[in-house]
Amino acid sequence: MSTYSFLDVSAALSGPGGTINMAAGAAVSDEGITIEPVEDKNIMTIGADGNGMHSLAANESSTVTVRLLKTSPVNAQLQTMYNYQTTSAVLHGRNTITVRDAGRGDIITLEKVAFKKRASITYAKEGGMNEWTFDAIKTNQVLGVGTPTISG
Repeated sequence: MSTYSFLDVSAALSGPGGTINMAAGAAVSDEGITIEPVEDKNIMTIGADGNGMHSLAANESSTVTVRLLKTSPVNAQLQTMYNYQTTSAVLHGRNTITVRDAGRGDIITLEKVAFKKRASITYAKEGGMNEWTFDAIKTNQVLGVGTPTISG
């Protein structure tokens, strides 16, 4: 498919304290949502004689950044959940984030997710955005499985 719209993207954070929409309808900024692996999957080592080897890392962790407009009511929801979850290790790191793109059939599930930090706040001439960052221990990513949602 040669078209894309953020309106086809859904993203939700679920864990202690509830479930929060973080995609279309949440006043996401133009910069959107980024899911980035924490480290490379391959580690290349070159020996003194120029020969080398590849080591396959088992790490499937990711960092997720969600950027919301300053005026998004989701900022307050995330701050409330952050405040609640950081009161005890029993509540910390027990979230799941699910991101889907119905237009492409993409599905990304992030498990054992924790708030990395609270959003940095800037008060300036323009409202700008708040960035919420999460650490995920496990990432399961399937892109373009060929089963996009089609409504007639």
